[in-house]
Amino acid sequence: MSSTLQKKNIRILYLDDEENNLGSFKAAFRREYDIYTASTSEEAFSVLKKVKPHIIFSDQRMPVTTGVEFFNAVRQIFPDPVRILITGYTDINDIIQAINKGHIYRYITKPWNEHEIRVAIENAFDLYNTRRSLDNKIEELEKTNHELNRFIYSASHDLRAPVASSLGLMRVARYEVKDETAISYFDKIEGTLQRLDVLIHNIVDYYKNSRQDSELEQVDLKVSVEEIISTLQSSNEEPQAHVEFTIKDEVKFVSDAFRIRIILSHLISNAIKFKKPEQEKAKVYIDIKTGLEAVHIKVKDEGVGILEKHLKKVFQMFFKGQEHDVTGSGIGLYIVKEALDKLGGTIKVSSKEGSGTEFVLQIPNRI
Repeated sequence: MSSTLQKKNIRILYLDDEENNLGSFKAAFRREYDIYTASTSEEAFSVLKKVKPHIIFSDQRMPVTTGVEFFNAVRQIFPDPVRILITGYTDINDIIQAINKGHIYRYITKPWNEHEIRVAIENAFDLYNTRRSLDNKIEELEKTNHELNRFIYSASHDLRAPVASSLGLMRVARYEVKDETAISYFDKIEGTLQRLDVLIHNIVDYYKNSRQDSELEQVDLKVSVEEIISTLQSSNEEPQAHVEFTIKDEVKFVSDAFRIRIILSHLISNAIKFKKPEQEKAKVYIDIKTGLEAVHIKVKDEGVGILEKHLKKVFQMFFKGQEHDVTGSGIGLYIVKEALDKLGGTIKVSSKEGSGTEFVLQIPNRI
């Protein structure tokens, strides 16, 4: 397409109460652009409805309405066109008002010249196209977000239900079947299903944490930790553990209960999961102290530990600190860090291979 044809596609509306100005504008630019003129705001709105111009020029000083008032009305109904005000040198207050109230792209002072108008048109049309492109991208993102919502719903409902059902059937089959080879296959299948169930849980936690707004409420940390431990201990997915829990909570703690649960459940689950092979039970120590400014949480275990070279990477998505870890998804600690960032908290980790790991957290108290 030639440059001339491209320019002819640019639709321009010019509002001015003086017919001479309208005639001069149209005569100067009608060969390059589609020019529409109006001498009153009523006529201008009629043109807007019919041709949907890309750019609107308006004189500021008109007897019935000002250019600023016109633009302010236009942007409520037709927000897409780029607005350019034509005003006199002395109309500084009008210019300020136009920028603040009429949301103009730029102003052009009288007497205008053709070159300045052409430059303004070309730049305004580029802006128009950029805005439309951005609107299209936003629409695509909203569509993608909707599809992602549907996927997460499927992950949390349509996928978890058959996984839970299959796990139940595997456990029943283990008691019904006496063949050792078959039982070994059942164990492998059950292990695979458990890993899938953990991954689904983590996906749901990650999504909710990234999308859900914070809801502040009083959090009973003692009850929260006890419920998490009880849930983990009753699950066949986690080894049995000896957990020592101490808390000093003279001050009430206000935060986002959902994210606190995510943080504690992932840290405690990891502490239990990564026990040393020779340990009959995992040993976990949880210490919590609440203060007016923040709550301090320490989660320590006596498990396999983390190599020093891996300590800086443990909060990265999909990173696994243990090569033999076939149960984890590699996003648990990433979710912990993301949830803490949402709360304005911090976390530090120290570990020694073969001697256990310690996480120290500080979470602001929104009391």
